[in-house]
Amino acid sequence: MQQTIVGNNKHGDSEEPSKAGSCSCRFCGATLQHTFVDLGMSPLCESFVSADQLAQMEAFYPLYVYVCDQCFLVQLQEFVSPGEIFTEYAYFSSYSTSWVEHARRYTEMMISRFDLGTASKVMEIASNDGYLLQHFVAQKIPVLGIEPAANVAKVAIEKGVPSTVRFFGRQSAAEIAADHGKPDVLLGNNVLAHVPDINDFVGGMKILLGPNGVITMEFPHLLRLMAENQFDTIYHEHFSYLSFVTVERIFAHHGLTLFDVEEIPTHGGSLRIYGRHDTNAALEITDRVRELRQREIDKGFLTLACYRGFDEQVKETKRKLLTFLIEVKRQGKSVVAYGAPGKGNTLLNYCGIRTDFLDFAVDANPYKHGKYTPGTRIPILPPAKIKEARPDYVLILPWNLKDEISRQAAYISEWGGKFVVPIPEVRVI
Repeated sequence: MQQTIVGNNKHGDSEEPSKAGSCSCRFCGATLQHTFVDLGMSPLCESFVSADQLAQMEAFYPLYVYVCDQCFLVQLQEFVSPGEIFTEYAYFSSYSTSWVEHARRYTEMMISRFDLGTASKVMEIASNDGYLLQHFVAQKIPVLGIEPAANVAKVAIEKGVPSTVRFFGRQSAAEIAADHGKPDVLLGNNVLAHVPDINDFVGGMKILLGPNGVITMEFPHLLRLMAENQFDTIYHEHFSYLSFVTVERIFAHHGLTLFDVEEIPTHGGSLRIYGRHDTNAALEITDRVRELRQREIDKGFLTLACYRGFDEQVKETKRKLLTFLIEVKRQGKSVVAYGAPGKGNTLLNYCGIRTDFLDFAVDANPYKHGKYTPGTRIPILPPAKIKEARPDYVLILPWNLKDEISRQAAYISEWGGKFVVPIPEVRVI
């Protein structure tokens, strides 16, 4: 676990009892003492269980989320190092066709907006299997992927996407800059929330970025997570849950200015931030930055009161989902899950859903076939098994992909099957 730095509670609020032990804010170092949500105990969400491990025990860790009363960063403690989570990784971005298309559209936009060409250089942190950089390669723009999981980076390299296998921080940033130069675009999708040492990570971007370069980062927006009850996006890989006002403060601390921001629909509602060196005044701060900052302030994101009540909201969602499943099972109906994503494993473990409710799960990723969901031990099979089983209900666990999945598996209507989404609350579609 990371070193504890003791801070002070300047706000004078009464301390709450901690179920996860004393710890400090990963950005500002203040002592964490205010609960955002308690999701109980859960295993690592991508630690799928093989058949020969079924008789073995699993490690469970608290999913206990704090909010800092100084900088208002919502965060989990670091119970497991990134090396244990990401060195051998089960998530391959390219298995979502809609996500690959999102990456293609981003590439076209960036080439046009920032006039990128064959003399430019693009680097991606947590580049996964080359799902995004392949689009820059197709335009003959030099790229480098920075990916900690060797098994995933290997797939990218086989696609023709140059990649280096390492974790990102200040030291690796300096080494990459020395070996490969500094990029005109430095990007990272759904990685900022995944780093336990956020100061080392953002400080590394400051070191690596070219003098006139642009950073873009995408991450789930805390505002949307709270408004739409997306508690299942909380798991041990996601160390931080980010509002714009807090991210802006973190980047400013490291000499980086956020000059633009977009609200995008991915992952249930995300932000795409645009950063630059403080000294690069040629990229002016847009009205979108000022508007979003003020909107979050008006909603109370710089007050503790804003974060209270989410825990009870989550408990009620659990009750509604279990009520639905109990009722349909009592009616003799069959239910299977579509997808075995990280968010699904948080949901299953928090709600205590096992094979008493779900017969099996299917997933498009063959890496997961023949394995079992962590903690709940639900077998994961190929999607074709749905046609064989003809279930009454298909619970879509990656609800952010519900449109894509409901199109791909529209055939369930042939026998009267129906889709169910659990978030923001149970809904049959």
